[in-house]
Amino acid sequence: MTELQGTRVVLTTAGPDDIPALAAIRATAEVAERWRGGPDLAADIAEDLADPDTHCLTIRHRDRIAGMIQWHEETEPDYRHAGIDIFLDPGVHGAGLGTDAVRTLARHLVRDLGFHRLVIDPAADNAPAIRCYAKVGFRPVGVMRQYERGPDGSWHDGLLMDLLADELTDELTDELTDELADEQVD
Repeated sequence: MTELQGTRVVLTTAGPDDIPALAAIRATAEVAERWRGGPDLAADIAEDLADPDTHCLTIRHRDRIAGMIQWHEETEPDYRHAGIDIFLDPGVHGAGLGTDAVRTLARHLVRDLGFHRLVIDPAADNAPAIRCYAKVGFRPVGVMRQYERGPDGSWHDGLLMDLLADELTDELTDELTDELADEQVD
């Protein structure tokens, strides 16, 4: 059982008892738009939990399930890195929980498991997700054209972002980034 303590969230190894709450979050329009699934979201999540190559962690905030973050690794020694995916309850969007969850997992992957490089691949038009990942230190690498099929069957672009171990930011950086963004908007 893994438990990773963030500033705002706690990440715990996802288990069968978490599936109903996670499926309900995946069923929300905002999440379903970005995370495709079959007609049985609970079965999709159970399949993820059973996949030995995918490590699923439940995001908890104030003793409530707020989403799931997962990671996988490329084990070929010359290309070793980890990839991250996340979905979060739309009811908590904008509260910094996604940034905290991504940073908490990234810190674990870099410091505890020794990864030197992490990747994440949001939809190229998902500006809130891209901003969240940038706060942690991820940088755009390039656009992957027609990367993923959307729920409507059309293809859309993805943005490949990566983070090197020494680029991982802390929470103070978030506050400075927000202040600078606010100044630019005013």
